[in-house]
Amino acid sequence: MTRPRPTTIVDAPRLSKKLGVDLVLASETLQYTGSFKFRAAYNVAANVKHAHVITASSGNFGQALAYACSLFGKRCTVVMPTTAPRIKVDAVREYGAEVDLVDLARKGRLDRLAELAKQYPEAYVASPYDDPLVIEGNAGLATELLALELHLDFIIAPIGGGGLTSGLVKAVESSGAKTKVLAAEPLLANDAAESFRAGHIVTRSDESETIADGARVLRIGDRNWEILSGGLAGVIEVTEDQIREGVRLLFALANLKVEPTGALALGAVLADQDRFRGKRVCCVISGGNADPALYAKLIKDI
Repeated sequence: MTRPRPTTIVDAPRLSKKLGVDLVLASETLQYTGSFKFRAAYNVAANVKHAHVITASSGNFGQALAYACSLFGKRCTVVMPTTAPRIKVDAVREYGAEVDLVDLARKGRLDRLAELAKQYPEAYVASPYDDPLVIEGNAGLATELLALELHLDFIIAPIGGGGLTSGLVKAVESSGAKTKVLAAEPLLANDAAESFRAGHIVTRSDESETIADGARVLRIGDRNWEILSGGLAGVIEVTEDQIREGVRLLFALANLKVEPTGALALGAVLADQDRFRGKRVCCVISGGNADPALYAKLIKDI
């Protein structure tokens, strides 16, 4: 049976020298379906008894769940926004899932998911982030990193709903390691940062237009907040220019093709460079499913 691949560790000495940071890149771009989401999706498909699994996704979790369900002979339906990158919509279908497209100007993806849950009461509704099985699956990444004894001061990972960072925090806490976990979030979609400032979950009124489409969520998950509010070392807000620069630097100095969401962790280093100077920092490069036209535009001036 196909299981999640171990993460790819990339040393990028030119990038480290440029930023003055001892960088380790944990690249999930070569993970099955092109992102860390397969870790969570596999754990869901392997552990639920339901024959039909439904979810809402901007693309990466949808692809991952579609493939994972195909491995276990399960039906999969994915609610996706009409604005999702075509490459991701096509991939979800190619992995065998049904795509339910929703116009976000008329209806939220979670509202549509609730409708499908009523339509298919026998199905398991999988949150891309606010689900114990998702958090557990994502924790495997930190377990791998800690087993490598990389002596990390920080692990930085993108945050949308909080599934990845929750898994990382739980794994680090269980290990007793002193490594701090930080979240990187688009400034244009900074509900997690606002939540930490307020001391409670803050919900956005609508989805952001950040280039990092994987972070376009309205709020952090309830289960994720329970874990992160006490275990996350902080949230770093990343501008759109810093996200773009992260994509370019990873291409030029680390030979990595990364989608904008996947560049958020490096964007966080750019946003708070003095904090990390001379430190051993692992940036989780969460995925490589970049829209070809957008990606070509991002790197054309290198």
